[in-house]
Amino acid sequence: MDEYDEKLAHEWYERKSALMEEMLGKEHDLVMHSIIPYAMGGQLDLYYYPNGIPGTAIATKELSELPGEGSSNRVFRSYELVMFTKHPLDLDAVKDETTPFGRAHRTINAILNVVGPYSAEETLNPNETCEFPPDMPDVGGRCLVLDGYPSYSEDEPAEFGLMVLIEVFRSEMEYARENGTANLLERLKDKGYYPYSDLDRQPVA
Repeated sequence: MDEYDEKLAHEWYERKSALMEEMLGKEHDLVMHSIIPYAMGGQLDLYYYPNGIPGTAIATKELSELPGEGSSNRVFRSYELVMFTKHPLDLDAVKDETTPFGRAHRTINAILNVVGPYSAEETLNPNETCEFPPDMPDVGGRCLVLDGYPSYSEDEPAEFGLMVLIEVFRSEMEYARENGTANLLERLKDKGYYPYSDLDRQPVA
């Protein structure tokens, strides 16, 4: 990356960060950095947002390093991924799977690190579903639905946005495939489960 691109990337990072705080609330000071950088084949860095809706949002910031480049779809010219848990942020419990936040964090980390690289190769749009093969480590058999967060327009792609990944029960994913993901999302919203990935609840379908 030359000097011009480095300057542009820094400016974009600052703008993107401000936009993400508008959508998710103020970002936490601590970032979970990968030992090996994502650009060199390592894991994604994770960014925490505990000051928006109740619970914690965990997001990426490395899928779109320059404006209009990286992960994109029909509603966002570039986007980052986000997932939510209802559990409050507890950084001391990140690696403690005996705690609710630790278990949620492990799952979210695994899902983001599979879908993130995939989104660079394939177009992921709102109202689509995703199912992981049973034999995949950490995420095998899990089901997701995708949405633009907090909103999006089908008329004109936005410069930047967030794609939320929501883990759902298999019965819910089958309902989404038969009746439309938008109908499932409405059911989740009606019960107060949207946009969370916690499965310590009753299925809505």
